[in-house]
Amino acid sequence: MKLVIIDRDGTINEDRDDYVKSVDEWVPIAGSLEAIAKLNQAGWQVVIATNQSGLGRGLFDMSALNEMHAQMNRILVGLGGRVEAIFFCPHAPADACDCRKPLTGLLTAIAQRFNVELSGVPIVGDMPRDLLAGVAVGCEPHLVRTGQGALLDAPRLSELRRQAKGLCVHADLAAFADFLIAREHRKGSAARRKIADEPDALELA
Repeated sequence: MKLVIIDRDGTINEDRDDYVKSVDEWVPIAGSLEAIAKLNQAGWQVVIATNQSGLGRGLFDMSALNEMHAQMNRILVGLGGRVEAIFFCPHAPADACDCRKPLTGLLTAIAQRFNVELSGVPIVGDMPRDLLAGVAVGCEPHLVRTGQGALLDAPRLSELRRQAKGLCVHADLAAFADFLIAREHRKGSAARRKIADEPDALELA
């Protein structure tokens, strides 16, 4: 199973200082849904892991959240893409849960649901907490410079690189998808060259 874990607000859709509270406020970042479809078509399964503390703060309800995700899924279907599942933390910070990123509850739930090891699984987000949660369970961290990622200055980016070893930085989700697919293609080409270079086995009498 080729799995990618993606944050939502600021990575797939535009974020808001006052929270994304309704389907009317849910606006996809240009190229982000096309990027998910492109990943799907290259054989990747996409799962979303998102903090949604607006639920715990009483800013919107499950009906509103479901409408947002239904809208996203409708657009994805039209592009030939899909997400396998959406895992979300509904808690406010004061609730002291174990699923609010940078804690790892959402990610361990994904591992259990799909029966996969998360070591080396790409995780992409616009905030350090997205990536630190991933690194804690062995994921490969990818930062996008959309949402809060666009606001990271050089000292904070340097600190994130120190905390999240092997960090890759991309302009947006579309650039991340292009990177991942190109890297996979290079690996496949290298493997094919290695096989071609190996001498034929000799059958011994």
